[in-house]
Amino acid sequence: MTSEQIDWSRAKRVHECEQVDALRFHQEIAPQNQPAVLRGLVNDWPAVHAARESPQALSAYLRTFDTGEPIEAFLGAPEINGRFFYSDDLRGFNFEKKKLLLGDFLDLLLKYLDDERPPSFYAGAIQVPVHTPEIVSLNSHSLLDDSVEQLVSLWIGNRMRTAAHYDLPQNLACVIGGRRRFILMPIDQLANLYVGPLDFTLAGQAISLVDFHVPDFEKFPRFREALRHAYIADLGPGDALYMPSLWWHHVETLDPFGAMMNFWWRDAPAYMFTPLITLMHSLLSIRELPARERDAWRTVFDHYIFQTGGDPMEHLPMNARGIMGEMTPERVARLREHLASSLIGKRS
Repeated sequence: MTSEQIDWSRAKRVHECEQVDALRFHQEIAPQNQPAVLRGLVNDWPAVHAARESPQALSAYLRTFDTGEPIEAFLGAPEINGRFFYSDDLRGFNFEKKKLLLGDFLDLLLKYLDDERPPSFYAGAIQVPVHTPEIVSLNSHSLLDDSVEQLVSLWIGNRMRTAAHYDLPQNLACVIGGRRRFILMPIDQLANLYVGPLDFTLAGQAISLVDFHVPDFEKFPRFREALRHAYIADLGPGDALYMPSLWWHHVETLDPFGAMMNFWWRDAPAYMFTPLITLMHSLLSIRELPARERDAWRTVFDHYIFQTGGDPMEHLPMNARGIMGEMTPERVARLREHLASSLIGKRS
């Protein structure tokens, strides 16, 4: 094995901005489709003030919003060093998933707060509307209009590492307590990140199998190329990171008690599925075709879906474009029904 310790301090830094308001965000930052550190964006949050006082104060603050609905926690032995991952055979995990009350999970973090080698604890994607719904009214941001639907989640744990993955929505990750390090790469590094199974994942998203601390370049040689495209962002309490859709990000908590709240949203119409559904559908319709037919279908997709040559229906009046016309609620319903019946009818 040819593993090397990576000195991430030498990586390119994510662009940093201060005093960002909604106008600047929408005119200067989001259109770039690049990650951006928004320094001090949530400095005034009461949660951040509690975190700066002490982990105990933050824990007490979070408990005041707890609905009593159990959360899913990841519990790992000290030996995993915070790297929640697969088992060696990729058929299981190196940690246990367990339902816990939020208060009990916070007690675990505080119990091992001063241990040099504690067990690894992580509770990610805690759904705020279910578990702590009132926290958003006191800890919010002003970058998006109230009409934009946002999915809000909490992320709490001790020193831990989330393997590199990408998310479909845009993401505003706001650090409450503890320092966080993000390592980011554009989606075009997909082939260089050696991604694990798409349908057996740690928490929903497929992840890179590369250990970003000590990558094995004999096993994952193309990761050297990925390193050339990496960016790093170090955040503290009160800072936020904007991540556009489909940017790879590896996340590390650098302190023994960390908390973050993030806001996900999409600019796409509400009727749209995740494109991953289309990818899975293509396993049944495209992947095993002869190469010449796959190439032909690439041309069809480029024309109708990616529209590399412009609007493919511009020669037709609007009322004659069929399913390629405006996606009215009625047309969406018919298309969904057609797709569902075609899949059911193809069962063997």
